[in-house]
Amino acid sequence: MTTDALVRLDVSGGIATITLDSPANRNALSAQLRRELIAHLDSAIADVAVRVIVLTHTGTVFCAGMDLKESKGASAEQQGVTEVPRILQTLWTSPKPVVARLTGPARAGGVGIVAACDIAVAAEKATFAFTEVRIGVVPAVISVTVLPRLLPRAAHELFLTGETFDAVRAREIGLVNSAVPAEDVDAEVARYTGMLALGAPGALAGTKEILLREHPASMTDDFAEMNSLSAAYFAGAEGQEGIRAFGEKRKPSWVTPG
Repeated sequence: MTTDALVRLDVSGGIATITLDSPANRNALSAQLRRELIAHLDSAIADVAVRVIVLTHTGTVFCAGMDLKESKGASAEQQGVTEVPRILQTLWTSPKPVVARLTGPARAGGVGIVAACDIAVAAEKATFAFTEVRIGVVPAVISVTVLPRLLPRAAHELFLTGETFDAVRAREIGLVNSAVPAEDVDAEVARYTGMLALGAPGALAGTKEILLREHPASMTDDFAEMNSLSAAYFAGAEGQEGIRAFGEKRKPSWVTPG
């Protein structure tokens, strides 16, 4: 029995395009999608012909975050708390520039992926939200890549409220570089990849080391600490109630009726 791939890799003209291709599941970070994304990232980084990596998606949603169907009653390993940091750290430290291209919503872990990329181009209609608190968990793991991007006031507001915000606001607070009409997204991505391709590969890798020199030293420790925190909340009473409520399309028990 063959399982259809959920992530695709295409290389052309020095550009490696990695596409999240699980639209029926809103490109949620299922176990299969996480494994395939890691494999394709590793392959693109190792390919000497690749100069720039573009991370994009099919369907109307860029990435809905963790697959909550798999998180219900799951162990830490099944929750992906070891694989998600691997994805984020690989994107963050890639010696080859990574450009995120999104024309639809990103939620929770999906926002962490956007933040981990060097450059992010979003359609103006794309929306974002840190929805963790609303299902009884915390934005722990993704905070390692998100917080260095966001303005502090915005981080407090959006992490605590879970409010949805658009790509224009995302640009204003540092989450994305460019918010353009949907029909202009591909041209904007091409503008960035064209500029990046003008850089010498070794110089680009060295420049990334300079840009990231304040963070990588502590990133592994940060992820280890945030992994433990995330796992505890996912497995805790509030997290499991929130996940059940999400699946049953009802409000969790801590929301007062009315």
